[in-house]
Amino acid sequence: MYRIALVTLLTVVLTTPVAGQRRSQESDYSQFNVPYDGRFTFVRLRFTPLEGWSGGGGYWRGRDLKWDHDYPRAERNFMKILSELTELSPYLDGGNILSADDPQLFKYPVAYLCEPGFWTVTKNEADNLRTYLLKGGFLIIDDFAGQQWFNFAEKMQQVLPDARLVRLEPSHSIFHSFFDIDSLDHLHPNYGVQAEYFGIFEDNDPNKRLMVIVNYNNDVGDYWEWSDQGFIPIELSNEAYKLGVNYVVYAMTH
Repeated sequence: MYRIALVTLLTVVLTTPVAGQRRSQESDYSQFNVPYDGRFTFVRLRFTPLEGWSGGGGYWRGRDLKWDHDYPRAERNFMKILSELTELSPYLDGGNILSADDPQLFKYPVAYLCEPGFWTVTKNEADNLRTYLLKGGFLIIDDFAGQQWFNFAEKMQQVLPDARLVRLEPSHSIFHSFFDIDSLDHLHPNYGVQAEYFGIFEDNDPNKRLMVIVNYNNDVGDYWEWSDQGFIPIELSNEAYKLGVNYVVYAMTH
């Protein structure tokens, strides 16, 4: 029944006009942030890409900031799905962009960070993000593959020096918080490699709260972004939406 519901919802997304979707050439996308009003709002973390990375502006971008990949279409489509399936009543017109050291981060229970293969983190950002996670925040890491793991792991250690990354099995409760996801046999949308999922637990105890979910060798945001364009099979986008809904429901209930 859930699968039928998602196919129906994706039909709604597919028929939603895309005109007027925001795309700025400015690096300060936070100009589009909305004030906190209690609604669930998608929060994307911004960062300065690794020194020496000049971008190049893939697709339609004027420049490639890495952290902005799939913005704002991914969050806009995902929030539409979340609104139809849950009682969260999220903000639907995209989401907010914050740096990891922004005090406003503590108003939002879930944060999303993509392209961690190019992630840099200052001491203030690491300290603030660490406090956010230890106080109950939840972080989704997405959109990286292959040797990009090494930069991600190094930067994650700056945020949580004692943390251990644990490979997650389909039996973990995060994969059953809303949809029952019994198989993690997912592929990266661009590279075709087998996806893997890792987590960081509170006190490194697998019986405690999961603080960070890591989509390695995957790009869930890409599936969300292009789900209304017709060239990604609905069945694959459905799986990505199931993951996203489960992540948010888990975070909001733990």
